[in-house]
Amino acid sequence: MALSFVKEGQEVKVIAIRGGKGAVQRLAEMGILPGVRIKVISNSGGPIVIALGNSRIALGKGLASKIICA
Repeated sequence: MALSFVKEGQEVKVIAIRGGKGAVQRLAEMGILPGVRIKVISNSGGPIVIALGNSRIALGKGLASKIICA
């Protein structure tokens, strides 16, 4: 399922990035790669806020929809 559909508080594993070279590179620079576990902090209306290690990252819905999780 796409990250944009994950509920707040859920922890998921990134399976794949479905996007162009630019989107894949941008997410990789943030540390969002296949195999990484992330936790959704906020997913209510605005940007999706995720926890990746000790960092918090805000992603727009369009970019979040390119991240496939399980």
